[in-house]
Amino acid sequence: MNKIEHIGIAVRDLKAAGDLYEQLLNTKIYKTEEVATESVKTAFLQTGPNKIELLEALSADSPIAKFIDKKGEGIHHIAFEVDDIKAEMARLKALGFVLLSDAPKPGADNKLVCFVHPKSAGGVLVELVQEIR
Repeated sequence: MNKIEHIGIAVRDLKAAGDLYEQLLNTKIYKTEEVATESVKTAFLQTGPNKIELLEALSADSPIAKFIDKKGEGIHHIAFEVDDIKAEMARLKALGFVLLSDAPKPGADNKLVCFVHPKSAGGVLVELVQEIR
């Protein structure tokens, strides 16, 4: 894993949260997009090398809606950049980590993604991300 690629934050209202984080981080949202496979709308902010992804549910049964219902708004996941997501998935699986998918999926911000179940990662939802080339 090369670096922390971003920190994902679950929010109820993307517009309100975007306004708050733009003020807090003194930067503007540089990208918004919907990820249909996860039923989520995202907004990205960057300050220096650090990125924040705000996540708003698009449906009541989406993973983000369920997370907010259970835990409230807040940090949802930490994403790590990898060079070869398939190799990293195989490495983690061989070590006994539970992956939430058998293959990488298209994600936001031109990435392939795979999540590691929090129960096998010390209670933290870990996302692997690889730039789509």
